[in-house]
Amino acid sequence: MQSTIQKIELGKLAGIKNTLPFHNPFESIEYLKAMEDSQSASEQSGWIPEHLGKIESGQLVGLLPLYKKFNSYGEFIFDHQWANALQRAGRNYYPKLLTAVPFTPCEGDRILGNTDTNKIELIDTCIDKLKTEQIESWHVLFPNNAGKRILEQKELIERFNYRFVWRNNKYATFTDFLSIFTSRQRATIRKERQSIEKIGITFRCKKADEVTLEDWDIFYPFYQQTYLERGQSPYLKRDFFYQINTSNQKLKPVIFFAYQDGMPIAASLCFEGRNTLYGRHWGALTKVKNLHFECCYYQGIDYCINNNIKFFDPGVQGEHKIRRGFQPQIDSSFHYFLHSDLSAAVKNFCDSEKRQIENYIEACKAYTPFNKDYRIE
Repeated sequence: MQSTIQKIELGKLAGIKNTLPFHNPFESIEYLKAMEDSQSASEQSGWIPEHLGKIESGQLVGLLPLYKKFNSYGEFIFDHQWANALQRAGRNYYPKLLTAVPFTPCEGDRILGNTDTNKIELIDTCIDKLKTEQIESWHVLFPNNAGKRILEQKELIERFNYRFVWRNNKYATFTDFLSIFTSRQRATIRKERQSIEKIGITFRCKKADEVTLEDWDIFYPFYQQTYLERGQSPYLKRDFFYQINTSNQKLKPVIFFAYQDGMPIAASLCFEGRNTLYGRHWGALTKVKNLHFECCYYQGIDYCINNNIKFFDPGVQGEHKIRRGFQPQIDSSFHYFLHSDLSAAVKNFCDSEKRQIENYIEACKAYTPFNKDYRIE
Protein backbone atom coordinates (compact mmCIF):
# COMPACT_ATOMS: atom_id res chain seq x y z
CA MET A 1 0.00 0.00 0.00
CA GLN A 2 1.42 3.39 -1.01
CA SER A 3 2.10 5.84 1.81
CA THR A 4 2.70 9.56 1.90
CA ILE A 5 4.32 12.02 4.25
CA GLN A 6 1.78 13.47 6.66
CA LYS A 7 1.59 15.66 9.72
CA ILE A 8 2.15 13.53 12.82
CA GLU A 9 0.86 14.10 16.35
CA LEU A 10 3.08 12.26 18.81
CA GLY A 11 0.18 11.61 21.16
CA LYS A 12 -1.70 9.71 18.46
CA LEU A 13 0.96 7.12 17.62
CA ALA A 14 -0.42 4.47 19.97
CA GLY A 15 -0.77 1.25 18.01
CA ILE A 16 1.81 2.36 15.44
CA LYS A 17 5.00 0.30 15.58
CA ASN A 18 8.10 2.48 15.73
CA THR A 19 10.78 1.01 13.45
CA LEU A 20 13.11 4.03 13.49
CA PRO A 21 16.76 3.61 14.49
CA PHE A 22 17.45 4.64 18.10
CA HIS A 23 20.83 6.28 18.75
CA ASN A 24 20.26 8.74 21.57
CA PRO A 25 17.44 9.49 24.03
CA PHE A 26 16.57 12.93 22.70
CA GLU A 27 15.11 11.88 19.36
CA SER A 28 12.93 9.19 20.87
CA ILE A 29 9.16 9.59 20.73
CA GLU A 30 9.13 9.38 24.53
CA TYR A 31 11.50 12.32 25.04
CA LEU A 32 9.84 14.56 22.45
CA LYS A 33 6.39 13.66 23.75
CA ALA A 34 7.46 14.47 27.33
CA MET A 35 8.40 17.94 26.10
CA GLU A 36 4.93 18.46 24.67
CA ASP A 37 2.84 16.69 27.32
CA SER A 38 4.51 18.74 30.07
CA GLN A 39 3.90 21.97 28.09
CA SER A 40 7.63 22.66 28.15
CA ALA A 41 7.57 22.75 24.35
CA SER A 42 4.27 24.39 23.49
CA GLU A 43 2.73 27.32 21.69
CA GLN A 44 3.14 29.35 24.89
CA SER A 45 6.89 28.72 24.96
CA GLY A 46 7.22 29.31 21.23
CA TRP A 47 7.44 25.68 20.05
CA ILE A 48 4.43 24.74 17.91
CA PRO A 49 4.67 21.07 16.83
CA GLU A 50 4.39 20.51 13.07
CA HIS A 51 6.06 17.07 12.90
CA LEU A 52 6.11 15.23 9.59
CA GLY A 53 6.05 11.44 9.41
CA LYS A 54 5.63 8.46 7.15
CA ILE A 55 3.58 5.41 8.16
CA GLU A 56 3.63 2.21 6.13
CA SER A 57 1.53 -0.85 7.02
CA GLY A 58 1.05 0.32 10.59
CA GLN A 59 4.74 1.13 11.07
CA LEU A 60 6.42 4.49 11.57
CA VAL A 61 9.24 4.45 8.99
CA GLY A 62 10.11 8.16 8.91
CA LEU A 63 9.88 11.13 11.26
CA LEU A 64 11.00 14.74 10.93
CA PRO A 65 10.69 16.55 14.27
CA LEU A 66 9.49 19.97 13.20
CA TYR A 67 8.36 23.09 15.01
CA LYS A 68 6.92 26.38 13.84
CA LYS A 69 8.60 29.12 15.83
CA PHE A 70 7.90 32.80 16.36
CA ASN A 71 11.14 33.39 18.30
CA SER A 72 14.59 31.83 18.68
CA TYR A 73 14.18 30.92 22.34
CA GLY A 74 15.90 27.77 23.63
CA GLU A 75 17.81 26.89 20.45
CA PHE A 76 21.50 27.56 21.31
CA ILE A 77 22.16 28.63 17.71
CA PHE A 78 21.83 32.38 17.38
CA ASP A 79 20.17 33.87 14.29
CA HIS A 80 19.08 37.26 15.62
CA GLN A 81 21.30 39.07 13.10
CA TRP A 82 19.51 37.33 10.25
CA ALA A 83 16.11 38.17 11.73
CA ASN A 84 17.03 41.83 12.18
CA ALA A 85 18.42 42.09 8.64
CA LEU A 86 15.26 40.68 7.11
CA GLN A 87 13.08 42.93 9.23
CA ARG A 88 15.04 45.97 7.99
CA ALA A 89 14.33 44.75 4.45
CA GLY A 90 10.61 44.87 5.23
CA ARG A 91 10.04 41.10 5.46
CA ASN A 92 9.14 38.79 8.33
CA TYR A 93 11.75 36.31 9.55
CA TYR A 94 9.18 34.66 11.81
CA PRO A 95 7.50 32.27 11.77
CA LYS A 96 10.30 29.92 10.80
CA LEU A 97 10.44 26.12 10.69
CA LEU A 98 12.89 24.37 12.98
CA THR A 99 14.09 20.79 13.23
CA ALA A 100 15.71 20.38 16.63
CA VAL A 101 15.14 18.89 20.05
CA PRO A 102 13.69 21.67 22.23
CA PHE A 103 16.18 23.12 24.72
CA THR A 104 18.62 20.28 23.95
CA PRO A 105 21.81 21.22 22.04
CA CYS A 106 22.98 17.63 21.51
CA GLU A 107 23.85 16.05 18.18
CA GLY A 108 21.53 13.51 16.57
CA ASP A 109 20.25 12.16 13.25
CA ARG A 110 17.52 14.84 13.04
CA ILE A 111 16.04 13.35 9.85
CA LEU A 112 14.77 10.02 11.19
CA GLY A 113 14.09 7.18 8.80
CA ASN A 114 14.98 3.56 8.16
CA THR A 115 16.02 4.31 4.56
CA ASP A 116 17.71 7.26 2.84
CA THR A 117 14.73 7.43 0.49
CA ASN A 118 12.36 8.04 3.40
CA LYS A 119 14.67 10.73 4.78
CA ILE A 120 14.88 12.55 1.44
CA GLU A 121 11.08 12.42 1.16
CA LEU A 122 10.78 14.10 4.55
CA ILE A 123 13.19 16.87 3.51
CA ASP A 124 11.38 17.46 0.22
CA THR A 125 8.01 17.60 1.99
CA CYS A 126 9.33 20.14 4.49
CA ILE A 127 10.66 22.37 1.69
CA ASP A 128 7.30 22.09 -0.09
CA LYS A 129 5.60 23.14 3.14
CA LEU A 130 7.90 26.16 3.31
CA LYS A 131 6.90 27.19 -0.21
CA THR A 132 3.17 26.53 0.24
CA GLU A 133 2.95 28.52 3.49
CA GLN A 134 5.44 31.19 2.30
CA ILE A 135 7.65 30.73 5.35
CA GLU A 136 11.08 32.32 4.89
CA SER A 137 13.33 29.61 6.36
CA TRP A 138 13.89 26.12 7.77
CA HIS A 139 16.70 25.35 10.22
CA VAL A 140 18.18 21.99 11.28
CA LEU A 141 20.25 22.20 14.46
CA PHE A 142 23.08 19.91 15.62
CA PRO A 143 22.84 17.03 13.12
CA ASN A 144 25.38 14.23 13.57
CA ASN A 145 27.49 12.88 10.70
CA ALA A 146 24.64 10.66 9.47
CA GLY A 147 22.28 13.63 9.45
CA LYS A 148 24.83 15.84 7.69
CA ARG A 149 25.32 13.26 4.97
CA ILE A 150 21.62 13.45 4.07
CA LEU A 151 21.32 17.22 4.39
CA GLU A 152 24.37 17.81 2.18
CA GLN A 153 22.43 16.25 -0.70
CA LYS A 154 20.07 19.23 -0.64
CA GLU A 155 20.62 22.95 -1.09
CA LEU A 156 21.02 23.85 2.55
CA ILE A 157 23.68 26.16 3.94
CA GLU A 158 25.94 24.66 6.60
CA ARG A 159 26.85 26.88 9.53
CA PHE A 160 29.76 25.77 11.71
CA ASN A 161 30.02 25.89 15.48
CA TYR A 162 31.97 24.05 18.15
CA ARG A 163 31.65 22.12 21.38
CA PHE A 164 34.04 20.41 23.80
CA VAL A 165 33.89 16.63 24.14
CA TRP A 166 35.78 14.19 26.38
CA ARG A 167 37.15 11.05 24.73
CA ASN A 168 37.73 7.81 26.60
CA ASN A 169 41.03 6.33 25.47
CA LYS A 170 40.37 3.10 27.38
CA TYR A 171 41.37 4.63 30.69
CA ALA A 172 41.39 2.16 33.59
CA THR A 173 40.86 4.82 36.28
CA PHE A 174 40.58 8.58 36.71
CA THR A 175 44.24 8.53 37.77
CA ASP A 176 45.07 6.84 34.48
CA PHE A 177 43.24 9.66 32.66
CA LEU A 178 45.23 12.27 34.61
CA SER A 179 48.47 10.77 33.32
CA ILE A 180 47.99 12.53 29.93
CA PHE A 181 48.15 15.98 31.58
CA THR A 182 51.14 18.15 32.33
CA SER A 183 52.22 17.80 35.94
CA ARG A 184 50.96 21.29 36.72
CA GLN A 185 47.46 20.71 35.37
CA ARG A 186 47.32 17.25 36.92
CA ALA A 187 48.01 18.84 40.31
CA THR A 188 45.33 21.50 39.67
CA ILE A 189 42.63 18.90 38.97
CA ARG A 190 43.62 16.84 42.01
CA LYS A 191 43.47 19.99 44.14
CA GLU A 192 39.97 20.81 42.82
CA ARG A 193 38.69 17.34 43.65
CA GLN A 194 40.36 17.27 47.07
CA SER A 195 38.82 20.63 48.00
CA ILE A 196 35.38 19.02 47.68
CA GLU A 197 36.37 15.95 49.69
CA LYS A 198 37.92 18.05 52.48
CA ILE A 199 34.62 19.77 53.30
CA GLY A 200 32.78 16.48 53.50
CA ILE A 201 30.87 16.55 50.21
CA THR A 202 30.11 13.09 48.88
CA PHE A 203 28.37 11.89 45.74
CA ARG A 204 25.84 9.28 44.84
CA CYS A 205 25.12 8.27 41.25
CA LYS A 206 21.60 7.09 40.49
CA LYS A 207 21.16 5.24 37.19
CA ALA A 208 17.95 4.76 35.23
CA ASP A 209 16.71 1.71 37.15
CA GLU A 210 17.28 3.53 40.46
CA VAL A 211 15.79 6.96 39.67
CA THR A 212 12.39 7.61 41.30
CA LEU A 213 9.82 10.41 41.30
CA GLU A 214 11.24 11.49 44.66
CA ASP A 215 14.65 11.94 43.02
CA TRP A 216 13.12 14.25 40.41
CA ASP A 217 11.50 16.28 43.20
CA ILE A 218 14.92 16.63 44.84
CA PHE A 219 16.58 17.51 41.55
CA TYR A 220 14.10 20.11 40.29
CA PRO A 221 14.86 22.92 42.80
CA PHE A 222 18.56 22.61 41.87
CA TYR A 223 17.73 22.87 38.18
CA GLN A 224 15.34 25.74 38.87
CA GLN A 225 17.97 27.65 40.85
CA THR A 226 20.34 27.81 37.87
CA TYR A 227 17.76 29.86 35.96
CA LEU A 228 16.57 31.94 38.90
CA GLU A 229 20.15 33.15 39.42
CA ARG A 230 20.01 34.57 35.88
CA GLY A 231 16.61 36.14 36.41
CA GLN A 232 14.98 33.61 34.06
CA SER A 233 12.23 31.02 34.25
CA PRO A 234 13.32 27.41 33.75
CA TYR A 235 12.86 26.02 30.24
CA LEU A 236 11.55 22.71 31.52
CA LYS A 237 8.57 22.24 33.80
CA ARG A 238 8.64 19.81 36.72
CA ASP A 239 6.16 17.58 34.91
CA PHE A 240 8.71 17.04 32.12
CA PHE A 241 10.89 15.10 34.54
CA TYR A 242 7.87 13.15 35.80
CA GLN A 243 7.17 12.22 32.17
CA ILE A 244 10.79 11.11 31.73
CA ASN A 245 10.42 8.89 34.77
CA THR A 246 7.81 6.76 32.98
CA SER A 247 10.45 5.84 30.36
CA ASN A 248 13.61 5.69 32.48
CA GLN A 249 14.72 2.35 31.07
CA LYS A 250 14.72 3.65 27.50
CA LEU A 251 15.88 7.23 28.08
CA LYS A 252 18.54 6.24 30.64
CA PRO A 253 18.83 9.30 32.88
CA VAL A 254 21.83 9.41 35.21
CA ILE A 255 21.75 11.79 38.18
CA PHE A 256 24.81 12.71 40.25
CA PHE A 257 23.67 13.96 43.68
CA ALA A 258 26.06 15.88 45.94
CA TYR A 259 25.54 15.50 49.71
CA GLN A 260 26.88 17.43 52.67
CA ASP A 261 26.02 16.46 56.25
CA GLY A 262 23.63 13.89 54.82
CA MET A 263 21.61 16.44 52.84
CA PRO A 264 21.53 16.88 49.05
CA ILE A 265 23.03 20.27 48.09
CA ALA A 266 23.48 19.96 44.31
CA ALA A 267 22.95 17.64 41.36
CA SER A 268 23.75 17.20 37.69
CA LEU A 269 21.63 15.30 35.18
CA CYS A 270 22.99 13.31 32.26
CA PHE A 271 21.49 10.91 29.74
CA GLU A 272 23.29 7.82 28.48
CA GLY A 273 23.23 7.20 24.75
CA ARG A 274 24.64 4.36 22.68
CA ASN A 275 28.28 5.41 23.11
CA THR A 276 27.98 8.89 24.67
CA LEU A 277 27.09 10.34 28.05
CA TYR A 278 25.24 13.64 27.55
CA GLY A 279 25.44 16.26 30.30
CA ARG A 280 22.25 18.30 30.33
CA HIS A 281 21.34 20.18 33.52
CA TRP A 282 22.77 21.04 36.88
CA GLY A 283 22.11 23.23 39.87
CA ALA A 284 23.05 23.91 43.49
CA LEU A 285 21.33 25.66 46.36
CA THR A 286 24.63 26.67 47.94
CA LYS A 287 27.76 28.08 46.33
CA VAL A 288 30.84 25.91 46.86
CA LYS A 289 34.11 26.47 45.01
CA ASN A 290 34.86 23.72 42.46
CA LEU A 291 31.52 21.99 43.06
CA HIS A 292 30.40 22.67 39.49
CA PHE A 293 33.57 21.09 38.06
CA GLU A 294 33.19 18.00 40.25
CA CYS A 295 29.46 17.56 39.77
CA CYS A 296 29.30 18.32 36.04
CA TYR A 297 32.65 17.07 34.72
CA TYR A 298 34.67 14.80 37.00
CA GLN A 299 31.74 12.65 38.16
CA GLY A 300 30.73 12.18 34.51
CA ILE A 301 34.28 11.27 33.47
CA ASP A 302 34.46 8.73 36.30
CA TYR A 303 31.15 7.28 35.15
CA CYS A 304 32.35 6.94 31.54
CA ILE A 305 35.57 5.24 32.62
CA ASN A 306 33.74 2.81 34.90
CA ASN A 307 31.09 2.00 32.27
CA ASN A 308 33.30 1.95 29.14
CA ILE A 309 31.48 4.87 27.52
CA LYS A 310 33.45 6.35 24.63
CA PHE A 311 32.43 10.03 24.74
CA PHE A 312 31.19 12.56 27.29
CA ASP A 313 29.44 15.61 25.82
CA PRO A 314 28.75 18.03 28.70
CA GLY A 315 26.99 20.65 26.55
CA VAL A 316 27.91 23.46 24.17
CA GLN A 317 30.70 26.03 24.57
CA GLY A 318 32.77 26.67 27.72
CA GLU A 319 36.52 27.18 27.23
CA HIS A 320 37.16 26.20 30.86
CA LYS A 321 36.45 22.62 29.79
CA ILE A 322 39.74 22.48 27.84
CA ARG A 323 41.83 22.59 31.01
CA ARG A 324 39.86 19.63 32.33
CA GLY A 325 40.41 17.29 29.44
CA PHE A 326 37.62 18.16 27.00
CA GLN A 327 38.71 18.60 23.39
CA PRO A 328 37.32 21.01 20.78
CA GLN A 329 35.08 19.50 18.14
CA ILE A 330 33.33 21.07 15.15
CA ASP A 331 29.56 20.79 14.99
CA SER A 332 27.12 22.53 12.69
CA SER A 333 23.59 23.46 11.71
CA PHE A 334 21.89 23.57 8.30
CA HIS A 335 19.65 26.30 6.91
CA TYR A 336 17.29 26.57 3.95
CA PHE A 337 15.90 29.91 2.74
CA LEU A 338 12.94 30.44 0.48
CA HIS A 339 14.37 33.50 -1.26
CA SER A 340 17.76 33.75 -2.93
CA ASP A 341 18.66 37.20 -1.54
CA LEU A 342 18.61 36.07 2.09
CA SER A 343 20.19 32.74 1.15
CA ALA A 344 23.13 34.48 -0.53
CA ALA A 345 23.66 36.86 2.39
CA VAL A 346 23.60 34.04 4.94
CA LYS A 347 25.96 31.94 2.80
CA ASN A 348 28.51 34.77 2.82
CA PHE A 349 28.06 35.19 6.57
CA CYS A 350 28.55 31.45 7.23
CA ASP A 351 31.63 31.23 4.98
CA SER A 352 33.26 34.06 6.91
CA GLU A 353 32.20 32.61 10.26
CA LYS A 354 33.59 29.18 9.29
CA ARG A 355 37.09 30.62 8.92
CA GLN A 356 36.79 32.24 12.35
CA ILE A 357 35.63 28.96 13.90
CA GLU A 358 38.49 27.02 12.30
CA ASN A 359 41.01 29.54 13.64
CA TYR A 360 39.40 29.34 17.07
CA ILE A 361 39.64 25.52 17.10
CA GLU A 362 43.34 25.69 16.24
CA ALA A 363 43.88 28.22 19.02
CA CYS A 364 42.09 25.89 21.45
CA LYS A 365 44.34 23.02 20.45
CA ALA A 366 47.37 25.18 21.22
CA TYR A 367 45.89 25.89 24.64
CA THR A 368 46.32 22.25 25.58
CA PRO A 369 46.76 21.02 29.17
CA PHE A 370 48.16 17.70 27.93
CA ASN A 371 51.77 16.57 28.07
CA LYS A 372 53.91 16.48 24.93
CA ASP A 373 53.31 12.75 24.37
CA TYR A 374 49.56 13.29 23.93
CA ARG A 375 48.14 15.23 21.01
CA ILE A 376 44.63 16.47 20.30
CA GLU A 377 43.31 14.88 17.12
